[in-house]
Amino acid sequence: MAAEVSKTPTRIPETLFALSRESGRANGWRLTPGPATVAVASLLCLLIGLLYLALQIRTVFADQVKQEYAGLVLEAVERAETARARVGVWDQVPHAHDAAAEGYGQARAELTRRLASLAALVNASPANAPRIPSSVLLPDATFGEMDRLLGDASSYWHTQRDTYSADMRKRITGIAHMLIAVAALLFCLLITALGMYAKRNRQLAGQSHEFKHAALHDPMTGLANRRKLFAALEEAAAQASMSVSPRKMAVLYVDLDGFKKVNDSRGHRVGDEFLVAVSRRFRESVRKEDVVARIGGDEFAVLVQEFAEQEELRQIAQRLIACVARTDEQMGMGMVRASIGIACYPDLVDDYCRLVAAADEAMYRVKRSGKNGFAFASRASEAHVG
Repeated sequence: MAAEVSKTPTRIPETLFALSRESGRANGWRLTPGPATVAVASLLCLLIGLLYLALQIRTVFADQVKQEYAGLVLEAVERAETARARVGVWDQVPHAHDAAAEGYGQARAELTRRLASLAALVNASPANAPRIPSSVLLPDATFGEMDRLLGDASSYWHTQRDTYSADMRKRITGIAHMLIAVAALLFCLLITALGMYAKRNRQLAGQSHEFKHAALHDPMTGLANRRKLFAALEEAAAQASMSVSPRKMAVLYVDLDGFKKVNDSRGHRVGDEFLVAVSRRFRESVRKEDVVARIGGDEFAVLVQEFAEQEELRQIAQRLIACVARTDEQMGMGMVRASIGIACYPDLVDDYCRLVAAADEAMYRVKRSGKNGFAFASRASEAHVG
């Protein structure tokens, strides 16, 4: 058997080449944004937005302080105007009586204190506001100067307070709009990152399936390999042990007689074409639930997961032999035939782990008996060769 093993070079499926190209592009040929990139961009946008909001909130607080300061100045102006009105009332009363003179003096002193308080408050303002001259605080200051000063101060600080209020409302509206924009942006980036993460997971799942399929199948013919065959055999045995009614299974071990001559005379390319063609016919000649595997070189195995009578196995073996003969005839070889060994469980082999080895031994008996036939792996049963 070793002399006839094909020296067919192993081929990597096109899917693996495609995965390699994609990996190369991701590693350096073409950089595509991933979930990590989107997450970093989201974090930067969030930090920028928070910095902008912090600056705007700070400005809002500053405007609020200015507005409160303007309110304090206006309260001081109102108190000064009230004191000025009281002085005006006492000024209309004749000063002949001591009570009138005393009331006027007290009102004038109150006005002086109010003006001093107003001047201290206005002149201490950090804003570039009109200052109150010290001349209005002197005893000889006229009421006209005081009235003009109080009117100007009232008008100016009312305007300032309204301006601060408008600015504060505008900035609060801007902060609200900014919060909405940042929330919308983060939501969009989050949805994008989740979509990219899901897409990456699907790609990884697809790649995992590709590699798993490549690990369990022959790269050239697409049939199951030895590993897949033994896994399917163990699974079938487990199902048979759990079945209420007894279930039988079998392995047919196929070796191509004369295949080495194809490689030697026609070349390995023709040999590969023959293996691909006969593998396709093998797959079409058995049931869908049965497993066709390429063990290596020119050796194949068929796992029949359930059968009733050995006659079914004979028919399968004959079909497999016919597949090889038709492929040989179609390609004009005239030199390739098949030897098949059959092992059944539990009728002829009491341990399913020995099915493949027992079928291999039966196949060698066929080769020693003239090849191009099949035989069962049991001394007690008839050998069917021919």
